[in-house]
Formats: sequence, structure tokens, C-alpha cells
Amino acid sequence: MASSLLALLDDITTVLDDVALLSKMAAKKTSGVLGDDLALNAQQVTGVRADRELPVVWGVFKGSLINKAILVPAALAISAWAPWAVTPLLMVGGAYLCFEGVEKLAHRWLHGNEPEAEEKALEAALEQPGADIEALEKDKVKGAIRTDFILSAEIIAITLGTVADASFTARLLVLSSVALVMTLGVYGLVAGIVKMDDIGLWLSRRAAAWQQSVGRGLVALAPWLMKALSVLGTAAMFLVGGGILTHGWPALHHGIEHGVQGMGVTGVVQSALQLVGDVVVGLVAGALVLAVVSGVQRLRKR
Repeated sequence: MASSLLALLDDITTVLDDVALLSKMAAKKTSGVLGDDLALNAQQVTGVRADRELPVVWGVFKGSLINKAILVPAALAISAWAPWAVTPLLMVGGAYLCFEGVEKLAHRWLHGNEPEAEEKALEAALEQPGADIEALEKDKVKGAIRTDFILSAEIIAITLGTVADASFTARLLVLSSVALVMTLGVYGLVAGIVKMDDIGLWLSRRAAAWQQSVGRGLVALAPWLMKALSVLGTAAMFLVGGGILTHGWPALHHGIEHGVQGMGVTGVVQSALQLVGDVVVGLVAGALVLAVVSGVQRLRKR
């Protein structure tokens, strides 16, 4: 009986070790989506009154948990009954990431001042005496939850690709832990980012000189941090999306590998050039998808 208990504990330890390793690999692969998720959700509270920022973030957080509660069982069902669909789903998710990145660049290039105009319009609407603030907040939360569903689906799909060959128990634990930890991490950081300027303002009014300096620094840093998150998130979309496409298409992956090796470089330079290759693939794939989507939209309008 004692030997059976020890064997059971050994099996549990082995499973937990596998789960920890697979979760770490999945977290690395989903980092690009997380960067974009963080930037997008931090921007969702733009125009919301300071005292309503955290309630809006809380509403989106609850919606995100519901999204994960739908997506995790769906991913487990796919891996159990249609494992052949994992790679195509990953490729679709990677192509969508690249498309979203190119679309963001194109939108910024063609409509550079439009986001600022939208923010000003929202702020003006909130200042109206008869403005329905609750309805505006609900619309923001609903839009953010829809965006979160897409990004969460990409995170779950990438994670599923990482654990496709693992046991059902490992898949369940990894998908559940990644979904929960990522949600807590993203929205915890979002809450911190959106209140950074308020914390800085509070510190700047304190008596101590060092608190005032830190406070002014936080107030100055907040807008730059939002911009940096947006830029890094977009770059990571091409890196992760292009990486998914190249690894899902072995001939393309080996072609990039051989091309880099033919340059005679090694070590960090070789790895960096392979990442550049993934980014280029992501840019090209995103541009092609955007061209197709734009063409279909024009046809529908006609």
C-alpha cells in the first residue's frame, strides 16, 4: 500500500513537472499576443472618468474569464476528437495576427489622427449634461470583451499547439493554468497602467521631495508607456504570427534556416536573422490577407 502511494505521488510529480515545463513554453509563444492584448485593453478605458476606470477594467476581466471558460473546453474537444485541426487553426490564428498587425500599420498611415479624434469625441460626449455614462461604459466593456475573445482564442490555440502531444490531464491543466494566469496578469497590469497617472498625481502632492519626483515621473511616463506597449505589441504580432506560419509550413521554415546558415553567421546573429525572417513572413502574409479582405469588402459594397 505504501509503495502504491509513493508511485501515485511520483506520477503526480511527473505530471506537474510536465505541466510547469509546457506552461513555460506556452507563455513564451503567447508573449506577442499578450503584448497586444495588454496595449489594447489599456486603451479601452480612454475617455472614461478616473473613478470609473477600475470598474470598467473589472467588467472586461469578468468577460474575459467567461471567454476562457468557453474556449478551453472547445480546445480540449478539438484536441481529443480532431487533433488534425490543431495546425490549421494555428495557421489561421497566425495569419490573423499578421493581418491585424498590417491593418494597424495601414490604419495609422492612412488615418494618423483618427484615434485622437475618436478620444476627443468620446470625452465631449461624456461632458454633455444628459450623457448616458452607464450606456457608454457598457458599450466599451462589450467591445473590449469581443476583442478579448479573439485574442484569447489565439492564446488558447497557440497553447494547444504546444501541448498537442501531451496527455489529456496535462492539456487540461496547462490550458486552464495559462488561461487563468494570463487573464489575471493582463488585467492586473492593465489596472496598474490605467491608474499610473492617478498614483503619480497623488504622489506629486505629498510633502516629501522624493515622492513628488516619483509622482511627476509616473505622470510623464504613463502616455509614453501606452505608446511603447502599442509599438511593441504590433512588432510582437508579426514575430509570433510569422513564427507560427513558418513553423507550420516546414519548407518555408527550412528555407529561412538554410538561407541564414548560408550567410556564415552563428550564435545570436543567426537567431536574430531567423527572427527577422519570421517578421518578414508575417508582414507579407498580413499584407496578402489585408488585400483579400479589402477586395471582398469592396465587392460586397458593389
